[in-house]
Amino acid sequence: MPIDIRQLSKTYAGGVHALQNVSLNIATGMFGLLGPNGAGKSTLMKILATLETPTSGNVFIDGADIHSQRRQIRASLGYLPQFFGVYPQLTGAEFLSYIGRLNGVPARRLHNTVLQMLENVGLAEARDRKAKTYSGGMLRRLGIAQALIGNPRLLIVDEPTTGLDPEERIRFRNLLTEISRDKIIILSTHIVGDISSTCEDLAILAKGRVAYRGQPDTLIAKAAGKVWQVLIDEADFSHIAARMQVISTIPKQPHLLLRVVGDPIAGYDMQSLAPNLEDAYMHFMESEVGQRVEEETD
Repeated sequence: MPIDIRQLSKTYAGGVHALQNVSLNIATGMFGLLGPNGAGKSTLMKILATLETPTSGNVFIDGADIHSQRRQIRASLGYLPQFFGVYPQLTGAEFLSYIGRLNGVPARRLHNTVLQMLENVGLAEARDRKAKTYSGGMLRRLGIAQALIGNPRLLIVDEPTTGLDPEERIRFRNLLTEISRDKIIILSTHIVGDISSTCEDLAILAKGRVAYRGQPDTLIAKAAGKVWQVLIDEADFSHIAARMQVISTIPKQPHLLLRVVGDPIAGYDMQSLAPNLEDAYMHFMESEVGQRVEEETD
């Protein structure tokens, strides 16, 4: 079920342009939407989920017009927002049963469907625990289960790993990959690692516009010859950080080992490194968008 986004714009009160002439075509599989906070990612996700209407432009989801066929579109999508709420006094199974009824799962199949969804997301053993006792990672997995219980062909997940510990983040990424074979999954995030681990197709939003669309490898190639490792005295850190983007800092007393992106600075022993997607994203945002961003991990 292809998604065709055509010249989509959204302007809020006060003249705030959240989206400006966004056009994208998205096919089956994992699609990554990357960009700093405030880039317009959540606004685009809400429009695709029929929770907001665009100021101009259109979206067609499997041919259905988002303006005039919202009911049809809603029947085919699942949505996990950035801030996902549950009824804390319900158990995981009770909450999922409630969502299943709202999504029209037939009563004769509801019990087995709930058990299968909980099994799929690794919550079968916790099905009778109240949701208020779940960890952050368990709640995100319950969120995926509620988004999938109606068997949607389109799944939209907004900032899905924010606040998760590294183990839960990996588990969540693997879960999304497993279920993406016959669905479109749109993963919106400001965390580069979420994209590099799961997506073969991505777009970068910056200031409400599509700044890049293509494969991660193509973006990475743009940063070739721009990534370096250098061992410095702590006193030199500010000098380098003002001229290059610092990706990581490892203390090596009395020195610092930096991974940096940009043009090398004379007078330092900079060793060239192969770029990864995080390097490439940071380089692209500064060199082609003119916006220096800080990579966040949660």
